[in-house]
Amino acid sequence: MKAEYMKLAKGAGPSRHMANVDSDEEEERKALIAPDERKFDEDKPYRPTDEEDAAELEVPPRSRRRLTWIVLLFSLLLISAAIPVRRLLSSSESAPNSPATQLLYSNGTHEFRKSALIVSIDGLRADYLDRGLTPHLLAISKDGLRAKSMKPVFPTLTFPNHWALMTGLYAESHGIVANNFWDPSTGREFHYNRIDASWNSSWWYGEPMWETAERAGVVTANLMWPGPPETRTGTSPTYFVPWKDKVSLGTKLDQILSWIDLPLEKRPQFIMAYEPSLDQAGHLAGPKSSLVNKVLKQVDIFARDLHDAIEARNLTDIFDIVFVSDHGMTDMSHPELVYVDDILGEGFERIEHEDGWPAMGLRFQSKADEARYLAVLLEAAAASGGKFDVYTHDTMPQRWHFAHNERIAPIYVVPRMGYALTNRIENGAGMSKGNHGYDNDYASMHAMFVAHGPFSSVVKAIEAERAKSPARRLAALSGRAAEGAGWHSVVGDAYVMETFENVQIYNLMMKLLGIEEYAAPTNGTAGFWDRYF
Repeated sequence: MKAEYMKLAKGAGPSRHMANVDSDEEEERKALIAPDERKFDEDKPYRPTDEEDAAELEVPPRSRRRLTWIVLLFSLLLISAAIPVRRLLSSSESAPNSPATQLLYSNGTHEFRKSALIVSIDGLRADYLDRGLTPHLLAISKDGLRAKSMKPVFPTLTFPNHWALMTGLYAESHGIVANNFWDPSTGREFHYNRIDASWNSSWWYGEPMWETAERAGVVTANLMWPGPPETRTGTSPTYFVPWKDKVSLGTKLDQILSWIDLPLEKRPQFIMAYEPSLDQAGHLAGPKSSLVNKVLKQVDIFARDLHDAIEARNLTDIFDIVFVSDHGMTDMSHPELVYVDDILGEGFERIEHEDGWPAMGLRFQSKADEARYLAVLLEAAAASGGKFDVYTHDTMPQRWHFAHNERIAPIYVVPRMGYALTNRIENGAGMSKGNHGYDNDYASMHAMFVAHGPFSSVVKAIEAERAKSPARRLAALSGRAAEGAGWHSVVGDAYVMETFENVQIYNLMMKLLGIEEYAAPTNGTAGFWDRYF
């Protein structure tokens, strides 16, 4: 079906163009973000949930008529029940094949179908949650659960990882191998911030969550999640708000709530939302900056207000909310520069295409050049004392799953943390104070995962029961986690999962929506979530 293109709830018209369209490859290669393009109002808080929105689903006053004691008791039990009332639909309007999407739940005044919301906070490094600046996200995670960290796919960049989250595929499988890259099969170049490239569905392999959900008869809504408005099969989300820079968190909250407050048959059961401000602050000022801390607090308040709005509508037993990020951020305010033109000499001029940042995917003008300068680069890497590594498709670390796609350049130069690739012309000019894109084993590249809702309550209840087993009690006494339990720590109400890969998120969302039977093949581990359920 065709998407309904939305105007934001606050009236801000959606942009049909990505921001800064004319700053393409150079911005990404240098990770340059101009200060006048990244301004944050540090003092002005965003507007919390509309009172009108909250009031729309208020419980109506009880009838003044005298009821028999049996009817009164029954009514009170229905209103105060912790578990939503559910019944099977018999109408032809429900999804034809998925029983889970046919269930109706009540919040006491309105009927809802089982629903899920996933929010991505770009650049929220996992250990940002340990700074003491996110009390609301931590409170939500204590009511629900969180992970020690979530491991992004390589390269640890925004577009490869948002599409990995959406499809459950590594970059070599979903085809978005960098934020900008050249495709030898078509002779075209992908630019993350050019609509003529990034909205062309031919670039994007795999099946995103919203396409699976639409196939299952689930109404979906996409609020600026990176990716195309339509897949290769011609499928679109029911509602689609294109990406636009400098849209406040309050406006995005209003849009989410306006969808939740729609009538049953128009209301999306699955909502995706994206927020880039923390990543922008990290690039501009570095991960240790006061600006990052300030934006982190704003994100935390947004999470609180979203949670409170769901709670005010009595939807905590109906909506699962999952907060994720795509990657972390590292301090690059004083990098050691590696001059690739010094290494290659005249070979630098024979580079035909250069992909990615901070890594360099190199394509030379001929196979002979490729073989010759690969040897030069390998020798330089060995002599560098661990500043950078050089890989081909055959030698790429298997754990990256970054070799089996012709869009991946035949030679990849990957700097280690603290180093930046450049040349004598640029000389490191314009590099940002914070960056990502490095080896996904680095803890500073890791993303966050926080979840709250009926699923997390079930998981915690199951884990509490399993913890009573003799094997688990013995493991606890010895100070170690039980093998295969999947938990980093469990202290009181704080349940922290072990680090896991973000390609597992697709199957989680399918499980939460009850449409696992429709799920597309992924690179996620089969049965990964079974140990928690």
